[in-house]
Amino acid sequence: MPEFARATLEALRQPMETGRAVVARANAHLTYPARFQLVAAMNPCRCGWLDDASQACSRVPRCAQDYQAKISGPLFDRIDLHVDVPAVSPADLSLPPPAEGSAAVAARVAAARAAQAERYAGEEAHGRALRTNADADGALLERVAAPDEAGRALLTQAAEKMRLTARGWHRTLRVARTLADLDGADGVRRLHVAEALSWRRLAPGR
Repeated sequence: MPEFARATLEALRQPMETGRAVVARANAHLTYPARFQLVAAMNPCRCGWLDDASQACSRVPRCAQDYQAKISGPLFDRIDLHVDVPAVSPADLSLPPPAEGSAAVAARVAAARAAQAERYAGEEAHGRALRTNADADGALLERVAAPDEAGRALLTQAAEKMRLTARGWHRTLRVARTLADLDGADGVRRLHVAEALSWRRLAPGR
């Protein structure tokens, strides 16, 4: 991701937030639908050896700080799930496959999406029908994703410690609601909030 020009990356911010892309010209503004799912990857630093003590470069940690700083805080804040992927060792390649296969995961995802389609049936925003938790906002989000008392206390505590923005708060609620759907739970509980928070990372430099 950091290999793209900064201006190109920053242009993603509006459509990621609103699901619409606005093209401004001298005499007109054109709005296009732009709902998409962003999947991006980056090395921890430019050389890629930050976590390998045997090959660490001489510019650690500056190398990582400069490289990761190419992703601005506001853009970083719009990415819901941050997953650290360690290097795969030869021993890892010989491990047995995970207990839960792709078919089982796909079934759980399909059930969760079906539950969301039923939840938002008839709901609209900005002239567009809502389909998933990612579309929920405002009072609707507070109604469908309000966590239990323990979950709200945890989210409040984490918001202060992690310095979550209002956007980060709402995105955490959406992820927690989705985790509850994957569990087949009626409401958002503390464990769902805890897992949603575990997927968030502070922006580089914060």
